[in-house]
Amino acid sequence: MTTTANETTLNARVDVRFSPTGRPLAVRHDGRLWVVTEEPVHWFERDSWWERRRIAPVGTGNIVDIEFWRVQVKLSANSAPRTFLLGLDPAADGWLLESIS
Repeated sequence: MTTTANETTLNARVDVRFSPTGRPLAVRHDGRLWVVTEEPVHWFERDSWWERRRIAPVGTGNIVDIEFWRVQVKLSANSAPRTFLLGLDPAADGWLLESIS
């Protein structure tokens, strides 16, 4: 993914609230709760683990597939929408806010 002039790259830890069906409902970032307002886009990508020189102990599980969600969020009904790119690194223990546009 390329970064545009209107996009900020962060890689910041965030908390994501999901529905029972697994759809993101809200994102807590920088002490604020951002509500998902549109249907999110969901996909998986393969990590190039050989470039990162990442090793994992036996039994760790899948460290190659990275889950992503692109969500449109708002702070309130009157605020401007933002697009968050969320990634779940299999080697990490939580979600990262990779970029805001």
